[in-house]
Amino acid sequence: MLDLFNHFTPRPLFERYAELIPNHAVLKAFPKVPALLDLDVRLRLMDEFEGLQQILSLSNPPIEHLGPPALAAALAREANDRLAEICRRHPDRFPSFIAALPLNDIEASVREADRAIRELGACGIQLFTHVKGVPLSDPSLRPVFAAMAAHDLPIWVHPIRGPQTSDYATEPASEDDIWFMFGWPYETTACMTRLIFSGVFDEFPGLKIITHHGGGMIPFYAGKIKLGFQQIFFGTPERNPIAEKKGLKKPPIEYFRQLYADTAVNGEVDALRCSLAFFGAAHMVLATDAPFDAEHGRGLIRDTLKSIDALGLSPAEREMILSGNARALLKLQGS
Repeated sequence: MLDLFNHFTPRPLFERYAELIPNHAVLKAFPKVPALLDLDVRLRLMDEFEGLQQILSLSNPPIEHLGPPALAAALAREANDRLAEICRRHPDRFPSFIAALPLNDIEASVREADRAIRELGACGIQLFTHVKGVPLSDPSLRPVFAAMAAHDLPIWVHPIRGPQTSDYATEPASEDDIWFMFGWPYETTACMTRLIFSGVFDEFPGLKIITHHGGGMIPFYAGKIKLGFQQIFFGTPERNPIAEKKGLKKPPIEYFRQLYADTAVNGEVDALRCSLAFFGAAHMVLATDAPFDAEHGRGLIRDTLKSIDALGLSPAEREMILSGNARALLKLQGS
C-alpha cells in the first residue's frame, strides 16, 4: 500500500514558524498532532498498518507564505533536504517525497524542482490551488508546468483557503468551518477548471495532475461540466461556446477525466464510489490525508482502507488503486 497524499513537517522547520509566521494557527494546532512533527511517532503509527508506505509532503502553510522570495527559496531547499534525508534513512517506509517550491519566485521554483528531482529523488512537486491569490492558470506559472511535463512526473494539487475568505460579501470571515468543509473542495474544482480552460493539457498533453480529496466537486457535478451555462443558451449539446472561445481541442469533460484523484474522502464510501465512477480505477490513487484526524492519523488510514474494501473492486482494480497506479506515475522501482 502506497499512500500518496499525507503530510509531515520536519520539526526543525516547524520550529522556525514561530519567528516567520508568529500568529499563524498552525503554531498551536500542529503540536496537538504528534505524528505530524515527530518521525518516531509517525513510524509507530505506520507499524499499525501492515505494508503501509507513504510518499511524504509538507502540510500547510505553503512555502511562499513564510517569507520573501530569497528566504522562501532557502526554506524550500531546507524542507526538501530534510524530507529526502528521511527517505534515505527509511526507504522501506518512505520510497520518495513530494518537493515543496517557493512559488513567489518562479525561476527559483523551476530550479528547485529540478534539483529535488534529479539530486534528491523527489517524485514530483506539490502546488496549492493558488499562489497568494494568483490562480495556477496564470501565465507566470507556466514554466513550472513545463518543467514537470519535461520530467514526466506528477503535480500534486492541495487546496488552500482560510476562514478569512468569507462565505458572504457582508461578513468579514467564514463561519461554521464552511471554508474547510466546502471551501477546499471548491478550491480544487475551481483550480482544475481554470487550468483546463487555460489550455494547459493541450499545451502539455502528457501532464499528470493528482487532485486531493477525490477530485473535489468534479465527480458529483460531471453533468454541469458537460452542460455549461452559456452552452444552454448559445451552444448545442455538442458545442460549448466558452470552450470554443478558449480554443480547447476537446470537450471540457475529457480534460477533467485526464486528472488523477485520490481516495482521501475521510472514509466515506459513497463519496469514494462517486470519484471512482468518474475517474475510473486507472486514475485513482491511495491517499489518506493522515495524520489530520482526531485520532492522530489512525482514523483516516483505517477508514480509508475500509472504504476501499467496501467498493467491491476486482483484485486488479484494488492493486491499481492501492499501489500500482502510484508506482507507475512516480516511476518507482518495482512498478
